[in-house]
Amino acid sequence: MREILAQNIADNTTFYETEYKKESYIWGINPNHSCFRVMELIPPTKPLKLLDVGCGEGKDAVFFARCGYDVTAFDIAEAGLEKTKRLADKARVHVRTFRSNLLDFRLDEKYDIIYCSGVLHYIKPELRNEIMENYKSNVNSGGIVAMNVFVEKPFIAPPPENEAHHSYLWKSGSLLTYFHDWYVESFKEYVYDCNSSGVSHKHALNVLFARNYDHNTKRTDLNALQRSHQP
Repeated sequence: MREILAQNIADNTTFYETEYKKESYIWGINPNHSCFRVMELIPPTKPLKLLDVGCGEGKDAVFFARCGYDVTAFDIAEAGLEKTKRLADKARVHVRTFRSNLLDFRLDEKYDIIYCSGVLHYIKPELRNEIMENYKSNVNSGGIVAMNVFVEKPFIAPPPENEAHHSYLWKSGSLLTYFHDWYVESFKEYVYDCNSSGVSHKHALNVLFARNYDHNTKRTDLNALQRSHQP
């Protein structure tokens, strides 16, 4: 992997660095529902490399490791990475972790799965094309991305979180456009209630699962895809 270090990584830390220093896990320790969808789409029946982008306190990364995936995870918050390690130790699994800024990190190593939950709204709009193309180019043939983004809706008030001024909501459907040349396993939009800051509010979320079928994809895989989706 190649990591372009931030000129001043401390300037890009969020209030999560403070929150993650608390003893409790603010997001809990149960995996996101998207984790189960990943297991349906690409089960670990063979060695599979998974990257968790912006892993937070590590609940999803550790879940994937417990299920048999070869997991690497990064986050900007050192306190979150420490909690990831503790959670992995408790589960007796290994998760490779490193600290990096989402805006500065670029992949040069391929993965079977790139998993991003609750972090892509921190990408500045002018960097989205570059970062998404970098992620796409580093997914193995037949591999998947599992991503979600917070989207702007006129009927939903801005979130009350302290980090809101560092985030950039996406337009509904814009995440999907980056994967127009991939097979889209599913794409959905949700509105849900959240109480992460102690103040009840709502989020609108786009959730994407897409698969990289390219010229290296085995014909048997394409035939299986065709059979599984016949009307």
